[in-house]
Amino acid sequence: MLRRTKIVATLGPACSDPKVLDKMIECGVDVVRLNFSHGTRDEHQQRCELVRSLAKTRGRAVGVLVDLQGPKIRIGKFKDGRITLKPGDQFILDANCELGDQNRVGLDYKQLVNDVARGATLLLDDGRIEMWVEEVQGGEVHCKVIQGGDLSNNKGINRKGGGLSASALTEKDIEDIKTAAAIKADYLAVSFPRSAADIQQAREILRAAGGRAWIVAKIERAEAIEELESILEASDAIMVARGDLGVEVGDAAVPALQKRMIRLAREHNKVVITATQMMESMISSPIPTRAEVSDVANAVLDGTDAVMLSAETAAGKYPVEAISAMHRVCLEAEKEYDSMAGARGIDHGFLRVDEAIAMSAAFTALHLNVKAIAAMTQSGSTALWMSRISTHVPIYALTPEVETRRKVTLFRGVYPVNFKPSTNERDQLLTEAEDELRRRGAVRNGDLILLTIGEPIGKPGGTNTMKIVRVGEHKKA
Repeated sequence: MLRRTKIVATLGPACSDPKVLDKMIECGVDVVRLNFSHGTRDEHQQRCELVRSLAKTRGRAVGVLVDLQGPKIRIGKFKDGRITLKPGDQFILDANCELGDQNRVGLDYKQLVNDVARGATLLLDDGRIEMWVEEVQGGEVHCKVIQGGDLSNNKGINRKGGGLSASALTEKDIEDIKTAAAIKADYLAVSFPRSAADIQQAREILRAAGGRAWIVAKIERAEAIEELESILEASDAIMVARGDLGVEVGDAAVPALQKRMIRLAREHNKVVITATQMMESMISSPIPTRAEVSDVANAVLDGTDAVMLSAETAAGKYPVEAISAMHRVCLEAEKEYDSMAGARGIDHGFLRVDEAIAMSAAFTALHLNVKAIAAMTQSGSTALWMSRISTHVPIYALTPEVETRRKVTLFRGVYPVNFKPSTNERDQLLTEAEDELRRRGAVRNGDLILLTIGEPIGKPGGTNTMKIVRVGEHKKA
């Protein structure tokens, strides 16, 4: 049984062994995430090359997602590594402090003193520590501790409700974008964007460096929620980054926002990844909690394209088991999703012929006993549009373009096929596509399949033909 929801796995020390990484690919990883918050350029390049080599050996396409670090909105370090704060304590966030103590700590994010005033609430270490700002004096933010606990080096800072002015792209990010272009990353994730302008800037830098990756906007700021539709329009995909987002807007708001973001992404023909703590307990446990199973399943039922593992595969004890568990949960949830497949229909007009053909094909497959869709595509757009309609029918993206095959690894229900036809003659091309699906065991004689193609053949963006054929009868057509 084919799994339609894709799995993104973060690479790190836990999967540095090629044997472990190969096992992860065997167990079903579709896209690997290179987290540029850690590691060197050379390390990321070596991991990318290893993934592609292992995937090629297995005859698979595996996408590569580069995740930019974004602004370091963090405290500095403590003299003794950590302190313990109690409710009612006075504490200073000091832009000029070198090493912190029980009373104050430095700031990697010096701009904080200009972003807050009396009455602001600051959340440190993913919301575990809460402070109320009493006043700002020069480079010092004087706070009263509301919720205490242990506080250690370099923990993150969020402002409740948003409002921190840090630019989405730092100097490090700009250099890392050039690295992403050099390794030919398939996706580039922009951390902490506040507006469409941040996405456009990243795209311009990437294109200038020769990169062709699709841009993923990580929705993790309160401001990004207010600008969600414009950010969606500017990007190719979004990530529901529930960690920092939950701190800024409150944890109770995240589930409804997740559903809204997934729905809007599908409506705008964008890809959507659901991330953060999906199977967090598997960092140290070989099995997930029941709550984590429900979390993954609900994301699948919401219609997400992909679910993501972070520390579970990067630093956990059970990276292979985490992927296997996620695979099982997705498959089970998709059985239920099938029963709701007809709930989404076509209710808007089209401006492009190829989009109309793609959506018509998906809609036809949904209401006809079609076993497979074969989309002959150069860019992958036809397959993406088809995947926006909920259907149990597998979509095979037949393309000679290796970059396209790697991109479609993130599209829900789409499977890349290396297809290099021997001819540009349409009928012979369709016959070869049918034969390829039969060779792969996707269809057999007597099955209905739906094929889409563009004429003139080989021209990107030219899908303008849909044909329904019964396997084994093409010679009679």
